[in-house]
Amino acid sequence: MKNSSQFCDTIFGTYTLTVAMGWADLTIPRGKQLMLTVAFTLGVLLVACSTSTTQAPANAQANHATVTAAPGTLPLRVVADVPLTGGTTRFDYQSLDSSNGRLYIAHLGSDLMTVVDVNKQAVVGDVKDLKRVHGVLAVPALHRVYASATGANELAVIDDQSLSVIARVPAGDYPDGIAYAAKANKIYISDLHGKSDTVVDAKTNQRLTTIALGGGAGNSQYDSNSDRIFVTVDGREQLAEIDPGSDQVVARYDLTGCKGSHGLLIDSERRLAFAACEDNSKLVVFDLQSKQATAILSVGADPDVLAFDTALHRLYVSAESGIVTIFDEQDRGLQKVGEGLFAPSAHSVAVDSNTHRVYFPLQNINGKPVLRIAVPSDKSE
Repeated sequence: MKNSSQFCDTIFGTYTLTVAMGWADLTIPRGKQLMLTVAFTLGVLLVACSTSTTQAPANAQANHATVTAAPGTLPLRVVADVPLTGGTTRFDYQSLDSSNGRLYIAHLGSDLMTVVDVNKQAVVGDVKDLKRVHGVLAVPALHRVYASATGANELAVIDDQSLSVIARVPAGDYPDGIAYAAKANKIYISDLHGKSDTVVDAKTNQRLTTIALGGGAGNSQYDSNSDRIFVTVDGREQLAEIDPGSDQVVARYDLTGCKGSHGLLIDSERRLAFAACEDNSKLVVFDLQSKQATAILSVGADPDVLAFDTALHRLYVSAESGIVTIFDEQDRGLQKVGEGLFAPSAHSVAVDSNTHRVYFPLQNINGKPVLRIAVPSDKSE
């Protein structure tokens, strides 16, 4: 994610905001201090007025003792906190393999990828020595998990059975999001600072080429319907379309109304793409049939990761500010059904379309990192 650079690698002066209730210090750039101060202050008031989830036990099993409503106006109910390994440091992308019930979580600040059994709700292992790991993508068909280790500018190829790293591939300057083009059997890695996508052969684990994008590469996503890779391009505020057959950009589309395009999610079934705009806290709805932006919607400050429940047709947009916005797909568009402060630093989200459970890794809850699990409170489980 681009904001990892903004939050962790900024070379300008920073401020430290110490948040109440035992949360860890967060290092925040000057331009976002006031915005996040307001958000967290509201969060403290909301949490103080609601029932809190009790601290997870030390045996790394989920705590089911307390079931609470999520704060704000979110239609979510918290069902468990699963203790995670590593320090009280920043998390990043997640990837769920629903076929074997494993959730892979990039624990950026601790240089590891944590693997959680979502059925047992417990950690089953860690993959270590992944320097500043950002992106993570499970590909069950290949029995592989791919992780972008930004600190080493490489793509780690991981066996999903042994959880061992079997290859490390050069992946440009600040590799971030990852996509898999199934028909071409290629991996595409967003090269944020290099303003390109790096292409890796999934069979040989060799780098094939680099595709210039002309702007900061945001998230890369595969559309199975068109067999195309789509990438958000920051600075140009565009959606770039890549043909995996030729590894060329075949089209560019304007993301009208977007500033700081980064997060991306594609609903291949309904031919829609959703692009998160970090700099103006917007979400662009892009029609993949007409190839144009059809709506721009407000979301929480500094939106980051998106997750989509394909069964409920529900979209989750998580933000650096801790605000989560929830939409339902209706008539080839989106209808907002809730928005509110979920938790500090709740900027990463994943969802299981079979169980409808929603996963938020949180870096510091009562002095420990946890995976907070919630379910829709307005839907039957």
